[in-house]
Amino acid sequence: MTSGIITVDLHGKNTYQAKVTVDALLRRAHVGTYRIRLVHGCHGGTALRDFIRAEYGRHPQVKRMVLSPDGGTTELVLREYV
Repeated sequence: MTSGIITVDLHGKNTYQAKVTVDALLRRAHVGTYRIRLVHGCHGGTALRDFIRAEYGRHPQVKRMVLSPDGGTTELVLREYV
């Protein structure tokens, strides 16, 4: 991870498994981590996407979210790249 972005594929996970994964990433995020890109898809349903947006939209480490135009990826912005 040299770009400051961690990408994780959540396909096939349920909401509990996704929460465990994302919480672990947030705990391990260091100063060089600017974003966590969560690939959840949307064509098989929106349960993960909706869960992520509800659960992490107000998380203290998350400054803002960036939603992909196709709805299949959500990025949690932890720090602004300067």
